[in-house]
Amino acid sequence: MFVISKKAVASLAIGAAFAAPAAAELGAADLAKLGTTLTPVGAEKAGNAAGTIPAWDGGITKPVAGFKPGGQYPDPYPNDKPLFTIDGRSADKYKDQLSPGQVAMLKKYPDYKMIVYPTHRSAAFPACHYAETKECAAKAKLASGGNGVTGCTGGIPFPIPKNGLEAIWNAELRYRGDTFAQHWAQAAVTRSGDYAIVKFEYEYDFSYGNCSKPVKDREPNKILNYLQVTTAPARLAGQILLVHETVDQAKEPRSAWTYNPGQRRVRLAPNVAYDNPGTAADGLRTNDDFGMFNGATDRYNWKLVGKREMYMPYNSYRMTAPNLKYSDVLKPGHLNQDLARYELHRVWVVEATLKPGTSHIYHKRVFYIDEDSWAILATDKYDGRGELWRFSEQHNENWYNVPMFFGTIEVHNDLQSGRYIAMGLRNEETVIYKPIKRTAGDYSPNSLRTLGTR
Repeated sequence: MFVISKKAVASLAIGAAFAAPAAAELGAADLAKLGTTLTPVGAEKAGNAAGTIPAWDGGITKPVAGFKPGGQYPDPYPNDKPLFTIDGRSADKYKDQLSPGQVAMLKKYPDYKMIVYPTHRSAAFPACHYAETKECAAKAKLASGGNGVTGCTGGIPFPIPKNGLEAIWNAELRYRGDTFAQHWAQAAVTRSGDYAIVKFEYEYDFSYGNCSKPVKDREPNKILNYLQVTTAPARLAGQILLVHETVDQAKEPRSAWTYNPGQRRVRLAPNVAYDNPGTAADGLRTNDDFGMFNGATDRYNWKLVGKREMYMPYNSYRMTAPNLKYSDVLKPGHLNQDLARYELHRVWVVEATLKPGTSHIYHKRVFYIDEDSWAILATDKYDGRGELWRFSEQHNENWYNVPMFFGTIEVHNDLQSGRYIAMGLRNEETVIYKPIKRTAGDYSPNSLRTLGTR
């Protein structure tokens, strides 16, 4: 297993602190590793020495029996049996493969557990993403100050990362589909288990890495256009959020607008960023918690700690099964852990520490990033006193008809208050992943007014 030396980590941290643009283009020798000893996105293709992590064989690239396009995703591993269960009594035994947040959850809640299953390296992506990764890796650089990426219109920019900024930008620019619609719900759950369901309709229109768009048709310096329409409860229904997310945020920061149905007005929304509260989140997540992390990186110093083998949520098909109600998933204190699936995977560990002179409610965040997909699987978040405050997990699936590795239920647990918010609930929804056709004009501020008056 590849681990960065302490000397190398120290030098990388210094470079990140000064935030100089990185000359990160890979040489021919490293590029030759992609698709040979490494997977096309930079993961170690081989399994581990113990045989508990298998070799990557391409992931799942074909739909399984029972799948209907646009609908829920049947479990490709229905016959897997648990290997063992980790609970509060055995947490110390496995602490080397757990994050502090996982240990804290196991210790705090007597009924909290992690059921461990055989590892399947199911992550797979379209051929165009692999090709663009190899092309991008030869020329990608961090933008001025490290707050963005230049030189690429698609692909993982730094498949062999040299520092924490490169790794977190890989996570932000990972492949998450082309242009599509989906519906999901969220719930902010009290200590006693009470909650109200908030429902959303989303559209994601990716420019960066959109395999259905030739490069000439992609919007310059754009990751995606993102549209969120709140549909329930009635008091929130009709609220709309539009976000334009950029690749080089040093050149062009994120832009956002909101439509309020009561006022029938479109307004700029400069606060849709950093640690401002998320939509209907009851103060349980920040804007840059969405998707485990998004947006500008400029308030933190980023350190690449190395790579670890850890028990992480993976192949979470049971958690999103359509035969379940939201009440089956949402329990007091935490999600229903009988439905959660954990596997042993290699993850990149990235530590973000708040820069002096800047502000954020999280003084430190530690991200655990899947080597096979560059998705953030878990995050430990610390307050200004240095105490562990919140722990987040992103359950996930391989959406094998695309194919892509996609986050499903995202949960942000507040260890101090005993509350949590669950996002991406889909059990009772019907539009899971629906490709759509859109133009850039469909995501203009003027389009919000049209949507809001329909």
